[in-house]
Amino acid sequence: MKNKERILEIIELLRGEYPVSRTALQFTTPFQLLIATILSAQCTDKRVNIVSKELFGKYPTPEDLAIADLHKLEQYIRSTGFYRQKAKNIKNSSITIIEKFNSQVPHTMEELITLPGVGRKTANVVLSSAYGISKGIAVDTHVKRLSYRLGLTDHTDPVKIELDLMELTPKAEWNDISLRLILHGRSICKAQVPKHECVCLSISVPKKEFRIILNLH
Repeated sequence: MKNKERILEIIELLRGEYPVSRTALQFTTPFQLLIATILSAQCTDKRVNIVSKELFGKYPTPEDLAIADLHKLEQYIRSTGFYRQKAKNIKNSSITIIEKFNSQVPHTMEELITLPGVGRKTANVVLSSAYGISKGIAVDTHVKRLSYRLGLTDHTDPVKIELDLMELTPKAEWNDISLRLILHGRSICKAQVPKHECVCLSISVPKKEFRIILNLH
């Protein structure tokens, strides 16, 4: 089966198992989603949601975080890991958003990746989940792992993986395939599963079980 045919089968299987696809991060504004996504690096969404609820209660806007005491900000987000660098990025991104973008989170990939701590993955999450704009495919650790295990890419670099997925996947599915691969990676195809034993896409539906197994070399 060619990869372009395989991706369509994967999309259908994932849609059947995970009909609702949306980010697990909790937010009320594009700015809050941006901050939550920065916090999510090397941290679970569950932990981020706990931290961000308190954080946004104290600092809901760019103006609030731009003037926040850095040490106090670090303590709010300490449990998300890498908190010192994240605090600097959050504060500096808030300042940049105020000074360069009139306190509004940018709507373009080119502008978003100029913000401290924001790469393509974070930008894709914000564009798709906050603005409904598809400019790429967000590649986190789950998407990276499953894309390789499913034989959709030979790369390990997230940007190259994203380009491979964009070439294979219909644009209308770019946001959903990322979200559904993340869901599947969390629930079924976890990192702890040895590659030589991995059933990469094992999705149960009524009266039948579909499996797509990667033939490892």
